[in-house]
Amino acid sequence: MLVYQDLLTGDELLSDSFPYKEIQNGILWEVEGKWVVHGAVEVDIGANPSADGADADEGVDDQAVKVVDIVDTFRLQEQPAFDKKQFVTFMKRYIKILTPKLLADQQEEFKKNIEGATKFLLSKLSDLQFFVGESMHDDGALVFAYYKEGATDPTFLYFAHGLKEVKC
Repeated sequence: MLVYQDLLTGDELLSDSFPYKEIQNGILWEVEGKWVVHGAVEVDIGANPSADGADADEGVDDQAVKVVDIVDTFRLQEQPAFDKKQFVTFMKRYIKILTPKLLADQQEEFKKNIEGATKFLLSKLSDLQFFVGESMHDDGALVFAYYKEGATDPTFLYFAHGLKEVKC
């Protein structure tokens, strides 16, 4: 199994259990998330509640919770939305911090294509949800989520160059 960690913080952000598609000249990875239900498990232990004098409503209060699989699996933390100025400020800082950590050939590719990816994200800014890794470190990568037209499940976007592949 492969896990993809944030290159700057070491937070686990993705794994190969979630297939990705490269977009924006390989700068962004697009990953489809899914809503899943946790909890509300009904277990039949073979007892007859009416014979035991118990009401049908008695027992454990087990609430079903709907979560997005990627957010739940990697304990991503949602952040407040960015306006355009905040987003551009984040991107400048992220590029400045990330670039020196990349290999020379990756630096060139990243510098060449990050502007297009930034413009792509800016065009969707009002539709994006923002997430960070579990550590909530200020220097960490952002993970973006949005709903494609007509979709009921979110699509996540990752900066490919900001991920480190780790074999488990």
